[in-house]
Amino acid sequence: MTTPVFTHRHVVTFEETNVVGNVYFARHIAWQGSCREMFLRDNAPGTLVEIAADLRLVTVSVACDYFQELRAFDEIELGMSLVEQTGNRILLSFDYRLARRDGWQQVARGRQEIRSMRQRGDTMVPCPIPDELATALRAYRASSGGPPARSPLDPVNATNP
Repeated sequence: MTTPVFTHRHVVTFEETNVVGNVYFARHIAWQGSCREMFLRDNAPGTLVEIAADLRLVTVSVACDYFQELRAFDEIELGMSLVEQTGNRILLSFDYRLARRDGWQQVARGRQEIRSMRQRGDTMVPCPIPDELATALRAYRASSGGPPARSPLDPVNATNP
């Protein structure tokens, strides 16, 4: 069974490359953020309203494994899928594919762990993932990899499966 993915396409610009002509590795991480933002715009617009108030989707870890360099004007496709969501924790995976004449070639793979938090004065407190976002993410769930790990950042009474 194929994992459903949210797809975001991007064309690499000169701004994203170095003097040698290949893409700065940090751009891959920025593209994860862009993909995530477009997901919110397209699938959970109410979450954007909550972010404008006091919701914070805090990226607590990010990773990317690089398989091939990219260059200016390469057309890439990021496929984002949900690995796990529990309590206030969201774990996403990202597959980076490069457009070729004969199809798509995977050039990188990334991950992000995000925590749903609420701003309370000068501090943030864990909160359940907003229902609209939790529902939208479940449509892009990857195959189950076993029970989720617990963390001290998990809220005591969060209830998203």
